[in-house]
Amino acid sequence: MPVADRHQRPRRFRIQVRKGDNVKVLTGRDAGKTGRVLFINPKKNTVVVEHANIIKRHTRPNPSKNVAGGIIEKEGPMNASNVMIVCDSCGKTTRVGHNVLPDGSKVRVCRRCNTTLDK
Repeated sequence: MPVADRHQRPRRFRIQVRKGDNVKVLTGRDAGKTGRVLFINPKKNTVVVEHANIIKRHTRPNPSKNVAGGIIEKEGPMNASNVMIVCDSCGKTTRVGHNVLPDGSKVRVCRRCNTTLDK
């Protein structure tokens, strides 16, 4: 994380994607894949995308927790800057904008077609 001064807190990034959003992976070995966001870690600036960045986890069997051992394939975290939101209405990858509605609530909008991304 970037640090402005040694005695200050590390700056956190504002992650524009949310859990459940459809995103497209821009870089890495899974570039071009689309999937749903399963988990977000704002402290590490990472997201976990469904069916992307598959890693192999070697697990030891644990009978008390009913866990069978072996090699398990699961999604790993990737940097949030490597994904981009896919708009539901226009179907293209887009940047995220913000609009304030007349009732005072703030919503995320698609920069390409100006439709709301929040359900």
